Amino acid sequence: MDTKLTLKLNENIIEKAKEYAKSKKISLSDLIENYLQKLTDDKKSKNRITPLVKSLSGVISLPKDYNYKKDYTDYLTNKYK
Repeated sequence: MDTKLTLKLNENIIEKAKEYAKSKKISLSDLIENYLQKLTDDKKSKNRITPLVKSLSGVISLPKDYNYKKDYTDYLTNKYK
């Protein structure tokens, strides 16, 4: 069920939002509704780990004193010699 909502916003923001919605070929109402939907969605869905990433977790183990910055610097130095 759709319900009317009245908002007070800066006129410049409204105009920019209208232009953006028009460029995306959606109504301003739909744009705001989609934004609010994403904003209020369960936070868990944002941090969901895909099955592929989950399957790769723990594949390698590195020493606690591993310096990835040094290794990456060495790699780039060799690459661009």
